[in-house]
Amino acid sequence: MIGRIFGAALALASGLGLAHTATAQDLRPDQVRFRELYKELVETNTSLSVGSCTVAAAKMGAHLKAAGFTDAQLIYFSTPDHPKEGGLVAILPGTSKTAKPILLLGHLDVVEAKRADWTRDPFTFIEENGIFYGRGTSDMKVIDATWVDMLVRFKEQKYAPKRTLKLALTCGEETLAAFNGADWLAKNKRDLIDAEFALNEGGGGRADKDGQVQSQGVQVGEKVVQQFRLETTNPGGHSSVPIRDNAIYELSQALLKVRDYEFPLAMNDTTRSFFAKAGVGRSDPTGLAMIAIAKDPNDKAAEAELNKDRGFHSMLRTTCVATLLDGGHAENALPQRAGANINCRMFPGSTMEDTKAKLEAAISDPGVKVIPLQPIRSKPNPPPLDPKVIGPMERVAAKYFPGAPLVPTMSTGASDAIYLAPVGIPTYGVPGFWSGPEGSGAHGLNEHQSAKSVFVGRDYLTELVKTYAEAG
Repeated sequence: MIGRIFGAALALASGLGLAHTATAQDLRPDQVRFRELYKELVETNTSLSVGSCTVAAAKMGAHLKAAGFTDAQLIYFSTPDHPKEGGLVAILPGTSKTAKPILLLGHLDVVEAKRADWTRDPFTFIEENGIFYGRGTSDMKVIDATWVDMLVRFKEQKYAPKRTLKLALTCGEETLAAFNGADWLAKNKRDLIDAEFALNEGGGGRADKDGQVQSQGVQVGEKVVQQFRLETTNPGGHSSVPIRDNAIYELSQALLKVRDYEFPLAMNDTTRSFFAKAGVGRSDPTGLAMIAIAKDPNDKAAEAELNKDRGFHSMLRTTCVATLLDGGHAENALPQRAGANINCRMFPGSTMEDTKAKLEAAISDPGVKVIPLQPIRSKPNPPPLDPKVIGPMERVAAKYFPGAPLVPTMSTGASDAIYLAPVGIPTYGVPGFWSGPEGSGAHGLNEHQSAKSVFVGRDYLTELVKTYAEAG
């Protein structure tokens, strides 16, 4: 996932652009080496259908071992029923016995990509006009490669951090059908990944059409995914003698009510900070509404203005939408059953029970069953806007992205952070990389990342992690 759904929103914040430059034609030796590692990872197919996260983890582990990591510091994991969906935990010990570790988290799996649909082979790393193309170049192998490359260089340099640094490369983030390594580690190897906080995907920034970075975002919390099935049943009968009492009609009426239902507005520290910062310096109606809603969540005029933007609308509440539909059993029979999948993205702090109750009240038809589907998520609270975490991000960002504000964001998507929060590891989506107004193509066609973003973002994250590693 890339919890980068907020990219369009982040582009609204003002900034002075980026002073750094980096091109594929003029690279430092360490950047050349990183580019090869990044290329190797993108070209290792890790899609669920034909790929293997286990192979990718082994390749990354080989780089770490060659740099000097011992076998005891490289822990591979998988389960017998999912042999291709394994992962790796790597540990760079710190010198302090009291400072808690930092966890660098990254999923290796990628969304499916069909060659016939893409302009270029999705599993060939291709550079054109300063842009890297390939499945995973954005979501999220650029971060995976950065974490691995960082630990390789630290080990080779004999750098001894004060805090222990841990790296967890996992599988299964992109689909519920896979073995989720982050979930497994949290439930079965909690001590192995113990950390004061984790750094993950989900943040990042946006540049304008001229390539100037306008803002950087740090993801602080995300919505919780919960699926429901709406189902209607009926005795049915012969289609030659129809009646109004029809399972498909009844379901259709329920779906229209779900469409029209507006969950109540909700805000937390993260979204309040987002609107307050992203609205600064704007005099248009949307900018004024952002400032107003941050000051007063009960401002209905501000809410109405922000609801015109689908991203802001989703940030302000739980949302539920129909995504799958089925019904009937024969073309010449009245339907005996009809059903639909309802995909809900619950605002942090909401529960399945509360969301179910609101759907039932909106539908107001006892003949429509609202059935929660597995997995039923716990109720994680968003991580705090901890100055010990956010402060270094802001200070280092001011060096690499002068004038571009660092904006806290809450993802309306989902990431593996949802598995770490319940076991007490607050997880933040890092700033650093960015994309333009067109986005990065993550989950879609022709996924890409600019070379400038890759190399500058890598340098930013390296300095940020070293800053954390020496603190505490």
